[in-house]
Amino acid sequence: MTLLNTLLRRLMRSLLRLLGWLLLLSLTLLAGYTLYAVTALPPLQPWHQEKLQQEFSAARHADLDFEAYLRRETLLFEELAAKQAEWRNERVGKKGQALDAAWVDSRFNPKSQLMRLVDGAPYNRSFRLSPPKPKGQALLIHGLTDSPYVMKALAETLRAQGLAVTVLRLPGHGTLPSMMLDMRLADWQAAVRIAARDVAGRAGPQQPFYIGGFSTGGALALLYSLETLKDPALRRPSRVLLAAPAISLPPVAELAEVVDVLSALPVPALQKVRWQELVAEYDPYKFNSFPFNAAREVNRATQALQRELAAAERAGRLAQLPPVLSWQSVVDATVGAEGVLDQLYARLPGSQHRLVMFDLNRQAYLRSILRPESQALLDRALAGPRGYTLDIIGNGASQGAELQAQRWAPAASEPELLAAPRSGLAWPPSLASLGHLALLLPPDDPAYGFEPGSGRHGIPSIGSWFLRGESGAVSIELGSLNRLRSNPFWAWIQADVAATVAQDLAAAQPP
Repeated sequence: MTLLNTLLRRLMRSLLRLLGWLLLLSLTLLAGYTLYAVTALPPLQPWHQEKLQQEFSAARHADLDFEAYLRRETLLFEELAAKQAEWRNERVGKKGQALDAAWVDSRFNPKSQLMRLVDGAPYNRSFRLSPPKPKGQALLIHGLTDSPYVMKALAETLRAQGLAVTVLRLPGHGTLPSMMLDMRLADWQAAVRIAARDVAGRAGPQQPFYIGGFSTGGALALLYSLETLKDPALRRPSRVLLAAPAISLPPVAELAEVVDVLSALPVPALQKVRWQELVAEYDPYKFNSFPFNAAREVNRATQALQRELAAAERAGRLAQLPPVLSWQSVVDATVGAEGVLDQLYARLPGSQHRLVMFDLNRQAYLRSILRPESQALLDRALAGPRGYTLDIIGNGASQGAELQAQRWAPAASEPELLAAPRSGLAWPPSLASLGHLALLLPPDDPAYGFEPGSGRHGIPSIGSWFLRGESGAVSIELGSLNRLRSNPFWAWIQADVAATVAQDLAAAQPP
């Protein structure tokens, strides 16, 4: 007994010592980041601090229907317009001269060049697109810091095939970056349930009902789809469309839980600690500043999704999951491509589930600088047991610029070669890869297109800002402008969607 007590005391001392070191590490991290935030981050602007009162909240508004949700959203944007007018009055002199450079060229000045580029940014809020006689319904959900605009091209493609499309604005988005400080996963999920109930109710009994999402929106679309497997009162989607879905995040995302704790202290100087990045808000449809709360909530979304996937797998419910069609870049600096492979598709049984992966530009002159990890990821996907269909779009086989598509059926040892949707789809010489932000936007998109001439009203698109110069010349990292914002191979996704909808509509017809 004495020996056992001695061992227990030693174990307790070791545990206390470990907890002490963990506490010290956490305090050091907090102190270090606090010093960095207070001294190195740019000043907080009003749009980082002021709040709007009309935003949807699950705690207060979960019983709304979607029409009431849209009415509340109208009040929210009226409140935003009043706030913008107030800021204008504070920042414009008696002779009409701008007194605040941070405001004059921001998205919060309705007369700024970038707001002219997008005609006032009407797609920051929820919207619907519908053909005269809808053959089905779709609900689309944007990603973190984004707006409904990122889903617009996909929505137009679905409408062209006969589906009525609703694109939902998630709470905390489309207005002020400060609104991301208090948004919660529960708010997003409540909004998705409200919209899904409305959209599903508009679809006839034999009509398809799609749900889809980009990045965080993809995680929310999957969470809702898994919920329908447990709740017979919810209409199950007939198909799930995902683009770069947030399935899992690297462990560093957990640090958001630690760093954001200081924001609870009522010390004005510490409010900057709530922000991971404070950046000029020049983008009309996407917040550039990023609070730790945003990272925390998307991390919670991915953790909830992984729990639900594991539970559905254990219960044998995944066999009932609607067909899942996903588009993913092999390299993805935001959510990575490993999660969609290992956490989602590795669990999905059946060829009806299809993953489309866009490979890197593997022309010979780039071989010496391409990272080997992307090829290793593809090799692993092809080598392991695979119950789903895998499409790989790239130029690895030819090493020329023109793209080819290989379709690998489950357990197939050889691929089927697919025809390109049109001739001339090839890698532009200046591009090494697609990426997270590029997938769902056409190359000539007026806001984010990279093709020459992209833009509107004589203003070049943000996606065409391939700037070079000396470090420190601009207030943002020059490297951030090299990240591709639109997809040179959008025609491939467009054709894929058209063929998929046609197939589903044909299957829905009575015999």
